[in-house]
Amino acid sequence: MATAQLTASSISVSARNLSSLEGLRASNVKFASFKPAGGFALSQRPFRCLVVKAATVVAPKYTSIKPLGDRVLVKIKTVEEKSEGGILLPSSAQTKPQAGEVVAVGEGKSTGKTKLDISVKTGARVVYSKYAGTEVEFDGSSHLILKEDDIIGILETDDIRDLKPLNDRVFIKIAEAEEKTAGGLLLTEATKEKPSIGTVIAVGPGPLDEEGNRKALSVSPGSTVLYSKYAGNDFKGSDGANYIALKASDVMAILS
Repeated sequence: MATAQLTASSISVSARNLSSLEGLRASNVKFASFKPAGGFALSQRPFRCLVVKAATVVAPKYTSIKPLGDRVLVKIKTVEEKSEGGILLPSSAQTKPQAGEVVAVGEGKSTGKTKLDISVKTGARVVYSKYAGTEVEFDGSSHLILKEDDIIGILETDDIRDLKPLNDRVFIKIAEAEEKTAGGLLLTEATKEKPSIGTVIAVGPGPLDEEGNRKALSVSPGSTVLYSKYAGNDFKGSDGANYIALKASDVMAILS
């Protein structure tokens, strides 16, 4: 839970257990006072406290959570507090986890007269969309309740390159940004255009139709594709390359 109290001379923020908000730790942050343009001044009377809940806390008297429908309960992977060299990382440098272990699944969903089961099983290590689901504190750990469609794929190792996409997801290695313009001028990092071209590394089995049959995707591993510029979830591989996982519908064309 986080509380914030605002006065005319300062803004004070006290943060605790803000696991879903990046860059904040259990500390007090103060900003310099300011006077708005126009000559008027804010009242010295403090505002009422603003309360922001980072996660829903499940009381200890409840011993289990059973997701409903096509929802999945995932135990969130702990954020790394140190770099590989043993250096402590500030909160702003810590990577928000997008992975965890499936601990419970719903009964699935129905399409027409067909019952579709959840495609992931308990115990599976999965990667999910960055801003998906609802965070809950349960049994002393952070969990996430999300829809099956928010799960990008299964990752059995610690290397994102081994991701196995689910359903209609496509996993792509992003092409490197151009270092020079057509006229030979060197580009700075700020002026490099974000690439929207890459090579398909892996594809999901395809979406399910109303009868429970898979429909194969129109792209395959090895294809060079053009995809929507602001789609998907970006990842950095252990090889230093950039990767993206997105839905097949965000792939616009195959290049050859």
